[in-house]
Amino acid sequence: MNKMKRSIIHTNASIISMLQRFSDIFGMLLGMLFVGYITQQNIDITHWFVALICLVVFQMIGGMTDFYRSWRGMSFRLEIQFLLRNWFLSICFTAGIISIIHNIDISAKFYFIWVFSSLFFFAISRSFIRMSIGYLRKAGYNNRKVVMLGNLPAGINLAESFKNAPWLGLSILGYFSSNGEIKDYAKIRVKLLGDVEDLIRMAKNNEIDHVYIALPMQEATTINHIISVLADSTCTVMLVPDVFTFNVIHSRSETIYGVPVISVYDTPMSGVNMVLKRVEDVLISICILLFISPVLMLIAAVIKITSPGPIIFKQSRYGMDGREIKVWKFRSMSVMENGDKVIQARKGDKRITPFGGFLRRTSLDELPQFINVIKGDMSIVGPRPHAIAHNEEYRKLIKGYMLRHKMKPGITGWAQINGWRGETDVLEKMEKRVEFDLYYIQNWSLWMDLKIIFLTVIKGFINKAAY
Repeated sequence: MNKMKRSIIHTNASIISMLQRFSDIFGMLLGMLFVGYITQQNIDITHWFVALICLVVFQMIGGMTDFYRSWRGMSFRLEIQFLLRNWFLSICFTAGIISIIHNIDISAKFYFIWVFSSLFFFAISRSFIRMSIGYLRKAGYNNRKVVMLGNLPAGINLAESFKNAPWLGLSILGYFSSNGEIKDYAKIRVKLLGDVEDLIRMAKNNEIDHVYIALPMQEATTINHIISVLADSTCTVMLVPDVFTFNVIHSRSETIYGVPVISVYDTPMSGVNMVLKRVEDVLISICILLFISPVLMLIAAVIKITSPGPIIFKQSRYGMDGREIKVWKFRSMSVMENGDKVIQARKGDKRITPFGGFLRRTSLDELPQFINVIKGDMSIVGPRPHAIAHNEEYRKLIKGYMLRHKMKPGITGWAQINGWRGETDVLEKMEKRVEFDLYYIQNWSLWMDLKIIFLTVIKGFINKAAY
C-alpha cells in the first residue's frame, strides 16, 4: 500500500478551530488579569507559570478529545458541555502538578476565581465566534447548497438538522429518490427534486455543493455508480453510514492505518470519558463512605448479633467486559448462594433474615459496594450487576443482554430510578431493565450520572419491588 492510499482520511484544521484555540488562550490569560484586578493582587511570574501549565494541559486534552474541530452541526449547548469537561480535567491536572512542584505560592481563592472567570471568558468568546460566523453565513458567505439521496433515518435526521439550523451555512435544497416521494422527508418539509439522473444533471451543472448519500448497504451498486459519475463534477460527496441498521451501542468512527472503521458495539468508557468517570466515582465514594461510616458499623454489629454467619457476603458477578468480580453486600440471608443456580429473592422468602429484610427493602445492604467502587470493580452509576447464573440464563433469552457489560456495573442506574429493579419473575421485566441499561450506555454523560445520583437520593432507596 503506497503512501497516498494510507492517507485516505485526514483532519483539516479549519479557520474556526484556529479561532477557537486562540480565543481560549486569550480567555485564560484575560481571566488571570481580571482576577488580579478585582483582588488588587500583583500578577507575578508564578501566576503566569500556573496559567502556562494549565494552558498546555488544556490544549493537550483538546487535541486528545478532538475538541478543536469544525462545529457545523454541533449545538452550542454541546460545545459548552465539552468545554466544561475539558476545563474541569485541565484544572484538576494542573492542581496536581502544582502540588508536587515546590516554591509555587498561589492561594486557593485566587485559583478558584481564575478558574470560573476564565470559563466565563471562554463562553463569551465562543458565543462571539458563533454569532459572527453565523451572521456571515446568513448574509451568504461560506454557504453550501446540500441535497440528500436516499431514505435512511440518519439521512432524514441530518436533513432536518440542516433545515432547523440555517446558521450552519448548509442550505438544504431537497432530496432525490428513485422510488418517488418519501413521506418522512415530506413531514419535515424537504421537497423532492427528482431521481438519480436529476441529481447527476444538477451536480454537473454546478447547482449543488454537497451530496449526502443516505442509501442502505444493499444498494452498494447504486452508490458506486453515483460516486463514479459524480467524479466528473465539482460536487463534494458524503456517505451517511448505514450503521443504524444495527442495534448500535455508542458508535464512533476512527482510522486505523488509513482505513476508516465504525464501531457498532463499543463502550463510552475510553479516553477522557474513562478518566472523568473514575474521578467522579472515587471522589463521591470517598465522601459517602466518610459520611456513612457510623451507619456501616451499626449495621455490621446488628447483623453479627441477630444471625450467625459473616457480615459481608461476596457474590461473583460479571464486571466490565464480562470479567468476573466479587460484589460486596451486607449479608441479608441465612444462605450465601453463589453457584450455578441462584434463586432470586421473593416476597416472603424464608431465606431472608428478619434484619436482612429491612436491609433489602431500604437498599442498605448495597452500601459496602462503595468499597467495590473505590477498588475499581464498580461505578456509582451503571447497569446493576446480576448473579453469574442469571447472566448465563438471560443472555440466551434477551438479544443484546451482554452489552450491559460494556460499562462497569453500578450501585444505582437508569433502570433502577425508572422502577425496573427487584425480582424479575417474568421475562418482560428483565427485558425492560436491559432496555433502560442500554439506553444509559448509548446516552452516557457526566451530567446524566449526576442526574441519576440526584434522583436516587430524592426518590429514596426504598422500593416495593425489593424483597
